[in-house]
Amino acid sequence: MYSERGGSGIVIIPVPFDLTSSWLKGADKGPEAIIEASENMELFDAETRFEVYRKGIYTEKPLWAKNTTQMVELVRNKITEHLSEGRFPVTIGGEHSVSIGAFKAFREIYEGLSILHLDAHSDRRDVYEGDKFNHACVIARAEEENLKVVSVGIRSLDISEKRILEDENVFFAEEMRKDTDWIQEAVSKLDENVYVTIDLDVFDPSVIPSTGTPEPGGLLWYDVLDLLKAVCAQKKVRGFDVVELKPDCNRHSEFTAAKLIYKFLSYIFCGD
Repeated sequence: MYSERGGSGIVIIPVPFDLTSSWLKGADKGPEAIIEASENMELFDAETRFEVYRKGIYTEKPLWAKNTTQMVELVRNKITEHLSEGRFPVTIGGEHSVSIGAFKAFREIYEGLSILHLDAHSDRRDVYEGDKFNHACVIARAEEENLKVVSVGIRSLDISEKRILEDENVFFAEEMRKDTDWIQEAVSKLDENVYVTIDLDVFDPSVIPSTGTPEPGGLLWYDVLDLLKAVCAQKKVRGFDVVELKPDCNRHSEFTAAKLIYKFLSYIFCGD
């Protein structure tokens, strides 16, 4: 799955950062665990009949940071660097705050960019525990950049977030299970250029149990894949991230996360 930088169309950017997680620690081990699990996948995707690794997948050295401000700038600069060289960036965390630098990088390059936000949590607190770059503030920072955000799978939020929530762009899990048209409704709200941020706790814990803040009642595997396929078919996905894996001894969650990344890349590039 690995290739040299110069001949690669895709870059994996590991960000092992876990400073602001508010419950279970260990997301800093997520990138390494996902990369290790990816070495044990079949590289032919049976659904798309495609081998996306042939596009060239280069894995960057991990980005290490001492604080959130430094981390945001490191991610922003690294993604900007690879975008300028024509690569498709995939950022893997680490806690969800690693997405903030990605939002900033893509915002500077693509006009009409919207964010598809898959998460159990709203992440719209302005400040949490004294830090505007806390993992609970990720979407507040995106909306501060005047980015349209469509949130899917939400089932946990603070009352302060509810007061500022634009409900028409938020798909709550308890409502989605009763709505057979939620995927098309969500995709229709996105602009032409889309960045996707996937907090793995969007999944039900029966699918991915190993996250820092698990929530019951989440999406299942094919719910998420069907949404990602629809986005790829109707919009232009410019980049994405996968965050908040807290690996444990059973290896199930990290393999599922690695498979998710590979499937999403297959959907994005199989039509090329």
